[in-house]
Amino acid sequence: MKNNYKIKEISQLYGIGVDSLRYYEKLGLLIPRRDKNGYRLYSLHDIYKLNIIRDLRELDFTMDQIREYLDKQSIETTLELLYQEQELIRDRTAKLESRQNILKNRIDVITAAMNIKTGVFSIKTLPNRPCLKFDERITRDEEMDYAIKMLHRIHNAYITDLSNQLYGASISLHEVSQGIKGVFHSVFFIFDSECTDTLDFDYFLPAGDYLSLHYRGSYEQSYEKVMEVVKYAKENDLSLLGDPFEVYEIDNRDTMMSDQYLTEIQVRVEQRK
Repeated sequence: MKNNYKIKEISQLYGIGVDSLRYYEKLGLLIPRRDKNGYRLYSLHDIYKLNIIRDLRELDFTMDQIREYLDKQSIETTLELLYQEQELIRDRTAKLESRQNILKNRIDVITAAMNIKTGVFSIKTLPNRPCLKFDERITRDEEMDYAIKMLHRIHNAYITDLSNQLYGASISLHEVSQGIKGVFHSVFFIFDSECTDTLDFDYFLPAGDYLSLHYRGSYEQSYEKVMEVVKYAKENDLSLLGDPFEVYEIDNRDTMMSDQYLTEIQVRVEQRK
């Protein structure tokens, strides 16, 4: 084994750019000696230091922290560093597990949504659902995306991962009844009922019976599908207890193919007496 290695040899051995090695030298972390021709020569001791630098950089230790450790390396500082590394790894593991749960939930949602039968009316009995809302008149898909983004920005403390967040948009029954198409008046995030203790919500979707219809494909169908819901309610002696709304279960978060979109229309109802 050689005692000294040139900068290119170290770069190839560790997969570290020559510029990074020069930067470590500039910071005083790793100072090679020079041969008679001025070429940098890294000793086995330098390689040992480089192992430490690489490991600590992978854990996001700052250069100042690394330099302080290398300048004062002892049993005590090594133990302190190991405890810090252990804590960082715990934090990273927790974040990775959280991310894994997010991915699993989204996989479950998409898989279930792919198997939902469309064009089938049903009555769902649902609990109070807390919501966060952003009021905005929306007439285009691009405006819908913007409104969702604004709502997310306002409440990003509650919603860390938009890809898993259930959201919807409200429709005016009065406007639909007048033949006005493709207009929404707010977007909202929908949360589980148990979130009421931790969420500073804007309003509830009230508990009760909801007439539901799923449709797959472009949002150009929205008006037609809402009118089908209104017609079904009338034919089955159901009174509408509010405006209908859409819930977007598969949308442009998951696919660029509009024929794969899955949307649910809901409206609260009660049986006429």
